[in-house]
Amino acid sequence: MKPVSANVAPRIIAGSLSARLADAHHAIVSCERCTRLRSYCRAVAQEKKRAYRGETYWGRPVPGFGDPEARLLLVGLAPAAHGANRTGRVFTGDGIGGSGDFLMSALHRTGFANISTSRQIDDGLTLKDAYIVMAVRCAPPDNKPLPEEISRCLDHLDAEVNAITNARVVIALGKIAFDAWLQLLRRRGVRMSPRPPFAHGSAVRVSDGPEGPHTLLGCYHPSRQNTNTGKLTPVMMERIFRRARKLIES
Repeated sequence: MKPVSANVAPRIIAGSLSARLADAHHAIVSCERCTRLRSYCRAVAQEKKRAYRGETYWGRPVPGFGDPEARLLLVGLAPAAHGANRTGRVFTGDGIGGSGDFLMSALHRTGFANISTSRQIDDGLTLKDAYIVMAVRCAPPDNKPLPEEISRCLDHLDAEVNAITNARVVIALGKIAFDAWLQLLRRRGVRMSPRPPFAHGSAVRVSDGPEGPHTLLGCYHPSRQNTNTGKLTPVMMERIFRRARKLIES
């Protein structure tokens, strides 16, 4: 079964990407490592949600999105089943007021995005000085990837980050993303003792390692579970991005 037409993939990886970043995107889109996740994403793309019944779902692993020269790198959890798994772009298409709109609104207010919403792949959204990756590239059932799935996907995070060479600040959106970044650092020979805990507003200075010096900031994930309950407010997220702005410009 092909959940998407053959001409869909180039719209994700085409453009002014470096060869290294384009290669990372190709590897992500064609990945079949996790049988459980690939089966789930294909099933969702075939069955669809009633509101999107007439649409062709992406249904494949989702590469990162943004400015390849970014100094700000955001690490999310995973694509939403009817969001990025449908549209093919991270934090895109999960409904009005969903995590994509919440995130882009904060990025827009702090000068990292040209518009404040993220509804569809051809909406004209561009990021300036910011790039978004995911810890896991396939939508997981119940938004809960297994530890081994996170570990398998670490190669893709490593490859894509290697192509984003100017990053000075990393914002981890949620504990899973935070832990995945620490796992990547350990893979690269950077071990921090004691191990820094995740918290909203936490800051960890990483002064060595092949990825270069950077600051890791913790931020609650902009899921509806967090934003609808007030655990994460627009002001709280905006403060994180304003702090990131000061750090990259200092």
